[in-house]
Amino acid sequence: MVQKVAKKKAAKEQKSLEETLWDSANKLRGSVESSEYKHVVLSLIFLKFVSDKFEERRAELIAEGKEQYADMVEFYTMQNVFYLPETSRWSYIQQHAKQGDIAIKIDSALTAVEKSNASLKGALPDNYFSRLSLDSSKLSALIDAINNIDTVADKEEDVVGRVYEYFLGKFADSEGKLRCEFYTPKSVVNLIAEMIEPYKGKIYDPCCGSGGMFVKSLKFVQSHHGNTKDISVYGQEFTATTYKLAKMNLAVRGLSANLGEVPADTFFKDQHSDLKADYIMANPPFNLKGWRGSDELVHDSRWSGYETPPTGNANYAWILHMISKLSENGVAGFVLANGSMSTNTSGEGAIRQKMVENDLVDCMIALPGQLFYTTQIPVCLWFIAKNKKGNSERGYRNREGETLFIDARKIGSMISRTQKELDADDIAVIAKTYHAWRGEAKDGLYEDQPGYCKSATLKEIRKHDYVLTPGRYVGAAPLEDDGIPFETKMTEMSQTLYEQMEESTTLD
Repeated sequence: MVQKVAKKKAAKEQKSLEETLWDSANKLRGSVESSEYKHVVLSLIFLKFVSDKFEERRAELIAEGKEQYADMVEFYTMQNVFYLPETSRWSYIQQHAKQGDIAIKIDSALTAVEKSNASLKGALPDNYFSRLSLDSSKLSALIDAINNIDTVADKEEDVVGRVYEYFLGKFADSEGKLRCEFYTPKSVVNLIAEMIEPYKGKIYDPCCGSGGMFVKSLKFVQSHHGNTKDISVYGQEFTATTYKLAKMNLAVRGLSANLGEVPADTFFKDQHSDLKADYIMANPPFNLKGWRGSDELVHDSRWSGYETPPTGNANYAWILHMISKLSENGVAGFVLANGSMSTNTSGEGAIRQKMVENDLVDCMIALPGQLFYTTQIPVCLWFIAKNKKGNSERGYRNREGETLFIDARKIGSMISRTQKELDADDIAVIAKTYHAWRGEAKDGLYEDQPGYCKSATLKEIRKHDYVLTPGRYVGAAPLEDDGIPFETKMTEMSQTLYEQMEESTTLD
């Protein structure tokens, strides 16, 4: 009961934040094109975020009796907090929000922040507010609205990423963007991280969006008492504004990352061509069409040994791209639309067959619906392992010729009228099943559970024509015996049927 109340409270708070952001954007109607709303708000949210972090750290220093250090840069950077000159602080912006030159002041504040922090190079807009010729009164109202958002209240919340999620959903139609671009829900990112456990090594996301996967990797290492210096981050993003957002999102957390020199198409301009990653976490655009043109990339080395992925859908192009990036012991966990598990269109079935025969598919998970904020497309998780022979250092057993199927469609709970979430317990159950199957002693012995999980052999997968839908393998869950004898139940059901047939005749 307490858990349900907490979830309802969280959902209410989420709605409050969303409504605040939408009201903020609406303040600009008539003076800014709808496609510009989110850029304006994201920049101000970022400035509010770094200012809140700065003020929080400043208050800590004063409370500790170190007021003499409150204006020394080193005492902020040591905690991965940006030191802000007075004219870059949110308090200064709000104090001057009613003045006619507020747009210039915001641009100056953002420029000063970027110049003072090398990790933000190329991340912040350049004279963006001045160029838009914003109505100063509407911009002032927007600042007042954003001022009500406490960006650091929830230490677990990826505020910048959540803002991106919201505005992507609201403005995708007006910007003419493909509906295949979706922000990954926090619970899904958490599940991927708990499954592949990115403790040490190179982490890669070929379509990193706002950097949510990287943020979770950092939090995973911290929560398991690891050293964040043991991981290095590589990513790429096509959309320029999202690329800037990712740099902002990582910079405010002190996470150094190589996102490429510029925003670029991962297929046409791979900026990490020689990378071999230990972990890949990704949520590629769903069912992306026309990704390679008619003849371009047909003979790309990333498809070596496989059919060329069809131009009508990029799902298998993403899969093969990620396989090509894995180190000899690398593992990948990524989100795809459910169709990827069974499609035979344009050679996709042949690619999937060869992947299975090459013993790359480690685990398949069918997720419940309504997890994504901006789409109802049913999705699944793929886990690819380059080496199933086992790992004595990590305690993995030899899993050659086996694939684990988990049907998690009935797991999770509704946190609002339209959205479902996997909570910490749900994630723990799924991850523990996977780790037990891999042979990790701390997670106990693995057993198949009808209706939930099944360890299938290559022979069984061949029997199902290489379709990887978990429901085909796990079967049906056993029915609970209600203690009523079959004869009694059959008599009651027959009587009910007769009554309904008589009622049907009467109604006719």
